Amino acid sequence: GIREELLERQAQALNIPLLKMWVGNVPTNENYEDELIKTYKELKLRGIEVIIFGDIFLEDLRTYRENLLKKAGLTGFFPLWGQNTTELMRDSLAMGFKTITCCISTSNLDRSWVGREINEGFLKELPTEVDACGENGEFHTFCFDGPVFKEQIDFKIGAEEYKPLQINTTSDEKEVGFWYVDLFK
Repeated sequence: GIREELLERQAQALNIPLLKMWVGNVPTNENYEDELIKTYKELKLRGIEVIIFGDIFLEDLRTYRENLLKKAGLTGFFPLWGQNTTELMRDSLAMGFKTITCCISTSNLDRSWVGREINEGFLKELPTEVDACGENGEFHTFCFDGPVFKEQIDFKIGAEEYKPLQINTTSDEKEVGFWYVDLFK
């Protein structure tokens, strides 16, 4: 849900090229995988051989990524694999990285967590069942500053929007969905 202009500004601030991939109007998993493999093959033609991921401990996700990479003749590198997520987040804060939650899952967090900057207070208030890096999908972030940025990315916080997750539930289960916050220039 991050606006394209912010992704472009992030890439510029990091001084890295940005290759965009479009899934299409019907974003099915099959369409996503087809487009991703095409993108991987394009990268392979450009001389790229290894793709880096920030995954930390989800074995099924790592296997999924590695299988897709294999179809394009690439390999994956997971430099954070197996590390303690609380320590990773604290190290990130100590280095000066600044992030804000742009999406939260209501499975363990309420609306008040969306649009919050991650800092020591955030970590202290985080429920114990929520991973400090959001590794189980509890939240997603936008990084807007840090030691590798040429400049901080300034943005404004806009409207919040709720989207329910379309799953079959029994009547005694709470509805699960996602809160998004609009971040813009």
